[in-house]
Amino acid sequence: MFAVIKTGGKQYKVAADDVLEIEKLNAEAGDAVVFEEVLMVGADGDVTIGTPLVEGATVAAELVEQKRAKKIVVFKKKRRQNYRRKAGHRQNLSVVKITDILTGGAKPKAKAAKKPAAKAEAKSEAPAAAAKDDLKLISGVGPALEKKLHALGITSLKQVAEFDAKEIERVDAELNFKGRIEREDWISQAKTLLAGE
Repeated sequence: MFAVIKTGGKQYKVAADDVLEIEKLNAEAGDAVVFEEVLMVGADGDVTIGTPLVEGATVAAELVEQKRAKKIVVFKKKRRQNYRRKAGHRQNLSVVKITDILTGGAKPKAKAAKKPAAKAEAKSEAPAAAAKDDLKLISGVGPALEKKLHALGITSLKQVAEFDAKEIERVDAELNFKGRIEREDWISQAKTLLAGE
């Protein structure tokens, strides 16, 4: 089954489990997202085209991460006028994974509503110690970078505080940091946070 959705002024053909980069959405990694502007739905040769939208069709997705596109360079020049202007731009993007294509109304809203509610319950039940031991407390570490650190097996402030030269070199090479850990003094920040200051 596939659908054509409209978001950020563009149209995308999507199917379940597709991962795509779209214009930035106001949501955080792990949040459920619902696309209600569905222009076409099709399955097994049976295609429904909207006028302009397909009645009751929605596409549910999960936001994987917020990222930025590759830099583009904008260069302007006027010959013989000594006029040159160079600027760079990186577009903000959201990476989403399509979880379901639904036809028939209220289902996606309930689905989207359940997930944040469950998330909120899990947060309230989490012990205070776990909330304190959060890598995002280190200056310069956001949700996307925290995920990358978790993938490398770094999940706590204690691990960061105990970094040695070999571990710094490993993380630096894996994430292409170019000395960021030492430059932003992650080790001292982690020790300060663990001391509760």
